[in-house]
Amino acid sequence: MSPYMCFDTPRLSIRPLDFGDAEMILTLNLDPDWKKYIGDRGVYDLDSAKRYIENGPMRMYRQQGFGVLAVREARSGEFVGTCGLLQRDNLKSPDIGFAFLASARGKGYAKEACLGLIEQMKKHGDWPYLEALVTPENQASISLLRKLGFEFKQNLPHFDPDKDTDLYRLTF
Repeated sequence: MSPYMCFDTPRLSIRPLDFGDAEMILTLNLDPDWKKYIGDRGVYDLDSAKRYIENGPMRMYRQQGFGVLAVREARSGEFVGTCGLLQRDNLKSPDIGFAFLASARGKGYAKEACLGLIEQMKKHGDWPYLEALVTPENQASISLLRKLGFEFKQNLPHFDPDKDTDLYRLTF
């Protein structure tokens, strides 16, 4: 298994998503911020959440050796969000992505999980940089990306013609 797939930080345990995470994936997908910044992924019930896990993260694990991972509090085992790598057709290096439950925001979990993932990439990866796609109005994610050392590179077309996407890059 890829070193990007399983690692721990001081407060978090990061592992591949599985079907047992479907309820939390459903909760994330129904969050208004998810819909606003990430988009509607067709997840409206547990069955569609399981299909999302199978056709998204699990498929990417098989094809790329990495993907979006479950983030849990190490002590309680409670699911708090997702963080991981996505290989986009229009990017040369992986795109870091993250989403956290509303109840887990503001606790530094996203920063901690992303820093852990970046460290794994530096140790085990062969990419010269990591990229991030974010809508310009998602100021919370942009702020986190800047704290992590990402720099704005360019504006790209979004799959939704009414939106823009900004590309940020962290060079190793």
